[in-house]
Amino acid sequence: MESVQSIKQRFELIGNDVKLNRALEKAIQVAPTDISVLVTGESGVGKESIPKIIHALSHRKHAKYIAVNCGAIPEGTIDSELFGHEKGAFTGATQTRSGYFEVADGGTIFLDEVGELPLTTQVRLLRVLENGEFLKVGSSQVQKTNVRIVAATNVNMFEAIEKEKFREDLYYRLSTVEINIPPLRDRQQDIHLLFRKFASDFGQKYKMPTIRLEDSAIALLLKYRWPGNIRQLRNIAEQVSVLEENRSISGATLASYLPNMQNTNLPAVIGNTKKEGDFSSEREILYKVLFDKKGDLNDLKKLTLELLNNNDTSKVQEENQNLIQKIYGAEETAPSHEEEISAEVLHLPQPIVETAPTAIPINKEDRYHFAEEIQEEETLSLQEKEIELIKKSLERNRGKRKAAASELGISERTLYRKIKQYDL
Repeated sequence: MESVQSIKQRFELIGNDVKLNRALEKAIQVAPTDISVLVTGESGVGKESIPKIIHALSHRKHAKYIAVNCGAIPEGTIDSELFGHEKGAFTGATQTRSGYFEVADGGTIFLDEVGELPLTTQVRLLRVLENGEFLKVGSSQVQKTNVRIVAATNVNMFEAIEKEKFREDLYYRLSTVEINIPPLRDRQQDIHLLFRKFASDFGQKYKMPTIRLEDSAIALLLKYRWPGNIRQLRNIAEQVSVLEENRSISGATLASYLPNMQNTNLPAVIGNTKKEGDFSSEREILYKVLFDKKGDLNDLKKLTLELLNNNDTSKVQEENQNLIQKIYGAEETAPSHEEEISAEVLHLPQPIVETAPTAIPINKEDRYHFAEEIQEEETLSLQEKEIELIKKSLERNRGKRKAAASELGISERTLYRKIKQYDL
């Protein structure tokens, strides 16, 4: 069995990090077997090196090694790429084609970004892992293959399983042994070594003196989070090697090549802000206003029925005043900032402060008739708001129904029915 150090020299791997060494040790140990391996880690950490090591140290090393980027193949053709297809299986299939699993029979297939596989393809892959059988697209004849599968992903597989984007049974078949590659920020002692190696390579490649980092630049190099990991570090080394005339690089010079330096040691925060003028926000505000109004009307109906059924009206009068105060506000109370924004966004007039109306005594015999009138007024109010909203959307989109329907969040057929219903 080869040592970790000899593997590093053979595959030009740089670093002495404990986690990296452990990952290489696991790769060396599983290589002679045929068990499936799942390589995990962030994008750019160098996951593609592990499958090459496993294949080179296995008994399949003289057979084919095929690397497939699952995220780069369109969903409609990935089954054909992996398993092949028969002539006439779909439009454009002018001849029979062998897939990767047929071509790599006896060898190793590396499935990079396996977390991006469609669910239908995951079912096919599970069958290959279980018994080595597969079907070409458009064929009913079962074929056998003997391949070693090594997969890699930067996706959190447990989250993908929870969201039903990845099959749980396939995950456990792929991850018989899981090898995790640590991110570059967790390999502090390796960062400068890697940078020096890349700088030396680019100096030879472009036939110019190798750049050298000053102490301030080295400190900055170790402080930065490297979200793109080794791939980003290599890219930065190449940029600096080509663009800088002075071969001694200061911290200030290096900082100009590092994005988001103000957040070097902080985790990335992804904003959830909505664009200004986004109509979905307007619609949400409108719905909130309408539901609030509906709740107020329901309270008024309840209060009215209590007034009709209760001979002692003093308590009801007090509740009536409190409710009206809640709906209309005191005379001296100005509209809140939120109300002003809502009115402006919805193109509605500012709320009007009114004097609380006095309670009107109603004949007890007419109370049910009166409640029906309130319900009818509420329905008409909501209908008027809907008509107004449709009219404004049609005007804003110059009569284009498809665009208006999209803006309103309804189907074009529903909008057409509403236009006919309201005779717009």
